Amino acid sequence: MCWSGGKDSAMALQAALADPALRVEALLTTVTDAYERISMHGVRRALLHRQAAAIGLPVEEVRIPTQASNAHYEEAMGQLLNRYRAQGVRRVIFGDLFLQDIRRYRERQLARLGMEGLFPLWLRNTKQLADGFIAAGFRAILVCVDPRQLPSAFCGRDFDATLLRDLPPGVDPCGEHGEFHTFVYEGPMFRQPVRVTRGEIVERDGFWFCDLLP
Repeated sequence: MCWSGGKDSAMALQAALADPALRVEALLTTVTDAYERISMHGVRRALLHRQAAAIGLPVEEVRIPTQASNAHYEEAMGQLLNRYRAQGVRRVIFGDLFLQDIRRYRERQLARLGMEGLFPLWLRNTKQLADGFIAAGFRAILVCVDPRQLPSAFCGRDFDATLLRDLPPGVDPCGEHGEFHTFVYEGPMFRQPVRVTRGEIVERDGFWFCDLLP
């Protein structure tokens, strides 16, 4: 499972765990070396590992440098996936919703490794997905906001019905255009919640981040 720690990953994982034809072996997460945080989301590694432990799956880190190129990412991901392929794993699950170019890119890279992608949420209505996420008992926090698409005041807010009502017109309810990213700390497949405290909210590289503390 290509795992970001956010809500789309959580919904895709829930769908995969409910499928008796699938067995999820591990969560694969990209971590930026210099920051020791989940890439793009900015969440600390400690919380990533607590999250995986609460779900009951091992986590594998794909380590990349800051300002990593596609070549850096592809090499690191390819090395890890080749190891799993040697163990018999042939498919990788993604939480993508509707961005066709991203899906084509993933499928093209996987094909080079003799693997294929699974997209359990593909073309699902994003408003219904967002509502269903909340109704199912998942809980998440907005940890990264792109201020070019969403006011920075949304950073650090709970992903709940009030937030969905407050989103400006044109913002996807699931943030599929990169408007925001989330960290899921509770849900139906969690053995226990991941307890977090909101830290400072900072601007870095043109994005706003809410630092979550264990």
